[in-house]
Amino acid sequence: MKNKLKLGIVGAGNIFKVAHAPVLAEHPEIEFVAVCDPIADRAKQQADQWGIPHYYTDYKEMLTNHPELDAIDICAPNIYHSDIAVAALEAGHHVFCEKPDAISPEEANRMANAAEKSGKLLMTMRNNRFRPAIQFLKKYVAAGQAGEIYTGRCGWVRRRGIPGKGGWFTTKELSGGGPLIDLGVHFIDVAVWLMGNPKPVSVVGATYTKFADTSLSDSAHSQFGEKAEQGIYDVEDLATGFIRFDNGATLQIEFSWASNIEEEMNFVELRGTKAGFTFKHGETRIFTEIEGTLCDISPKLAKDHHGHGEHLHHFIDCVQGREQPIITPADGLHMIQILSAIYESARTGSEVKL
Repeated sequence: MKNKLKLGIVGAGNIFKVAHAPVLAEHPEIEFVAVCDPIADRAKQQADQWGIPHYYTDYKEMLTNHPELDAIDICAPNIYHSDIAVAALEAGHHVFCEKPDAISPEEANRMANAAEKSGKLLMTMRNNRFRPAIQFLKKYVAAGQAGEIYTGRCGWVRRRGIPGKGGWFTTKELSGGGPLIDLGVHFIDVAVWLMGNPKPVSVVGATYTKFADTSLSDSAHSQFGEKAEQGIYDVEDLATGFIRFDNGATLQIEFSWASNIEEEMNFVELRGTKAGFTFKHGETRIFTEIEGTLCDISPKLAKDHHGHGEHLHHFIDCVQGREQPIITPADGLHMIQILSAIYESARTGSEVKL
């Protein structure tokens, strides 16, 4: 275990500024060494704000100049995740990467192989696993209280909340897709994790692009990414799907940046033979039967938070040898396989076997 882990950052945009930097800057075992962003002014601004000694516009130059780095934190656009991660792992650094893991199964597999070969830790953001309600539900399910979980649904739907319209978020070449790959990673992961990680065997999906011309926004999440007037919008703004697993369980999904609904909401609803439960607006409710009586239970939990800090702390604890990772490169590969298959099903109009 080291007293200080020397950290390099690739990507100085909003997700780093809002969700990563404040947490890492306060951690007693983290020392910022360098930050990289292709926009020099943004890299310098973040270096100045957080007291980071070095800034770069080329991550390869950063890796070459700082072999002493212990870990790399990747907050770059989706298309670059795999190249940066593989380069960092091959250089002997641990890697924490923002979601999604990659934009294709092939790239996710390349990352996993590089991690195995290097012997270094590769972990991708799954912050919602660390929310108080989800942590409680994981223990509840593991204790057998829900019985066999056999079906459910999950999603994150927005009324108007397109991030960085015209920028990299809405440019398929850079992002890999729209809300399915942006938001689906979060709550498909939570649902499958709570279900006990059954193996997906087939998917059916559909995608829609209906709001490319809208300029409205009612979601704080649309701040992520930078808008570009007259930019590209060639991704979906709503995706639906249905996943079958090898144990017979099923999962319905729905993810949107824009659709005519009452309000923005993310949710997980799972049904078991002993109990079902919902997670909505950061709270959970359990539906069960006690002594022949139907009962609704509302656990009193810690105040909800999005879990970014807890996950970054978990990564540091794993690098320092205090904990074992609860998220693995294999988890990431399986997630990208699911998302890729849903996009393929939407394109062909057919079920896709995994």
